[in-house]
Amino acid sequence: MALIGAPLAIGVIWIGGAPLATLLGGLAAIGAWEFYRIAREGGNAPLTVIGVVLAALIPLGVHGSVLGVLQVPLYAWVLAMVGVLGAAIWMRGTEGKPLGAASITVYGALYTGATLAFAYALRYHNYAVGDTAGALAVLFPVVLTWASDTGAYFSGRLIGGRKLMPSVSPGKTVAGAVGAVVVTVAATYGFVHGLLIPKAQLAFTPWGLVCFGVVISVVAQIGDLAESLLKREAGVKDSGTLFPGHGGVLDRLDSLFFVLPAAYALYDWLLIPAPGAR
Repeated sequence: MALIGAPLAIGVIWIGGAPLATLLGGLAAIGAWEFYRIAREGGNAPLTVIGVVLAALIPLGVHGSVLGVLQVPLYAWVLAMVGVLGAAIWMRGTEGKPLGAASITVYGALYTGATLAFAYALRYHNYAVGDTAGALAVLFPVVLTWASDTGAYFSGRLIGGRKLMPSVSPGKTVAGAVGAVVVTVAATYGFVHGLLIPKAQLAFTPWGLVCFGVVISVVAQIGDLAESLLKREAGVKDSGTLFPGHGGVLDRLDSLFFVLPAAYALYDWLLIPAPGAR
């Protein structure tokens, strides 16, 4: 499935626009459904249908705002959050813990839909001019997340040693966490000089490059641990079965939920035009 899904995802990222927003909305909806399933296993009662719809609408709303055909002001999202609380009170009543239901519903939609919407924002970042630059702006943090996971796995297996957070994820080690950072910084250098500078005319200062790689790796590892904590609290092994043998959307994208917003912020702070770029 990965051999088929990865090229399709890259193609959709390069195309951008409505296809990308639709893909992100679909993944957000599935991820939200998995999140609410985990919440129910933990004894909570989220408003699953409302949350799934809201999660799917967030990337589509960002798409509409970028096009200028549908402006979604901040107060509209605030009203949506208030509406969820009203629905929780109506549907759950005082005995159904409406505050908890509303909070989990809103958080699940933001955890999946709002974070994945940053992939769309990266695709159309002010620095990323053109389809190639826009696609690379999205793929860059995705590739670094993969590099961080790979570095953590092999460093942990080869070196072993002290556990990082055994109560949350028993297999992760301090050596793996350090190795993840080192590999990610190396991958950052390779991607920037191999693709970002020649193909997108974008670059970083030397210290900016190191900072970007370190932060992305740390954030990716936090995202992985956060999802592991959610599953451990609810007593489930995998978030879903969408990817046979690899779990669900939350299992596959847990790090990206944290990485994509971080990458967007780091681009604003650290990204610069490549020397000689027009």
